[in-house]
Amino acid sequence: MLEWIGNIDEQVFFQINHCMSNFVFDEVMPVLRNKYTWTPLYALIIFFIIRKHKLHAVYVIGFALLTFLLADQISAHVIKPWAERLRPCNDPAISAMVHLRIDCGSGFSFVSSHATNHFALAFFFISVFARPSNRFYVTLFFLIWAGLISFAQVYVGVHYPLDVLCGALLGSTIGYWLGWMNMYTLCHRSGKVL
Repeated sequence: MLEWIGNIDEQVFFQINHCMSNFVFDEVMPVLRNKYTWTPLYALIIFFIIRKHKLHAVYVIGFALLTFLLADQISAHVIKPWAERLRPCNDPAISAMVHLRIDCGSGFSFVSSHATNHFALAFFFISVFARPSNRFYVTLFFLIWAGLISFAQVYVGVHYPLDVLCGALLGSTIGYWLGWMNMYTLCHRSGKVL
């Protein structure tokens, strides 16, 4: 069963890494997965958190940092050392066939920390910004944002699809629960429904 899943994972990886290859993706995907690309978005999010929550913004920003920290530590320092799955670009069996578009890195592959971190933040930010009037658009924006970053990890050759799928599920769970805890804390502190 595990071998069957691994074979499908590898086939889907090559479909994305090879068959979807094009000039536009070759230029865009490495930029999407670069952590510095999103600095303006993070600054804008902090601005809106401060604007919306005023004195309580420190709690929201604290919970956002906790969300990122938990997602990153669990994925990079608990699951990856336990699973010890080689990145496709480091796997001797297939590395010569991988179209590598960035530096491969020396770490393990499962789960993708990029996917875990960005889906955790996406679900956390959805809980912060989504209201009945804008829920669809806020949710769509953050899920597409996290999804594109995760897809880029496969396209550039550093993760298998299962790495990003499991990372997305882990991150979504962490982001959902910490988002809920954040809202509960804010409601408790302010004495009202936010």
